[in-house]
Amino acid sequence: MAASRPPATALRWSMRLLAMALPIAFIALVWWAVVELRAWRDGPAPETVVAASLKGLQEQTVLVPFTARYVAVVTSKQQRLGLAAQKTLIMPGTVRYEIDLASLREDDLDWRPDTATLTVTLPPLRLAGPDIDIDGIREYRDGEVLMLLTNAEDRLDDANRAAAQRELLAQARGPVPLRLARTAAIRAVEQSFAMPLRAAGLDARVVARFREDQ
Repeated sequence: MAASRPPATALRWSMRLLAMALPIAFIALVWWAVVELRAWRDGPAPETVVAASLKGLQEQTVLVPFTARYVAVVTSKQQRLGLAAQKTLIMPGTVRYEIDLASLREDDLDWRPDTATLTVTLPPLRLAGPDIDIDGIREYRDGEVLMLLTNAEDRLDDANRAAAQRELLAQARGPVPLRLARTAAIRAVEQSFAMPLRAAGLDARVVARFREDQ
């Protein structure tokens, strides 16, 4: 038995559908080629580069733009049984100034395409430490009799250590080191965003600031 042929009407509809699909496919191909050509010519979008830079900073968790070494000199005294004793402690220590990069969010970034400016709002600067230089500690004492008879020396040591740490942090919060640390943090963050933008061929300006300065 001879194979049956498709009806002429069905064949005509198939040809029509194919004729309609080919132009649509061609238009889609041309549109895709134009989009890809523009992307290749113009480079990546600034928002894409900024988002990648933000993710990279978040993964670093903490930025330490500035460290400073300070020296605390404190003296404590004890009087008992008509006797007196005192100890002077000289304690050096290092304080780190940190930025919590993990807390940066997209809301902290403001990209203005009309001026090609990215504004980054930073969380507050925080202090870490002090890290005490044990080898650099020096002590001077007076009143051996009272220290031999009582626990005056232990109390003097405890008081001196606590006072020295407070003094180191007080020095670290001074206006000059804080200004230096803030400036270093701003420059570091600005470079972290500006360098990828420049590498992508984008002429953009980056401005970093602290939330409290808004």
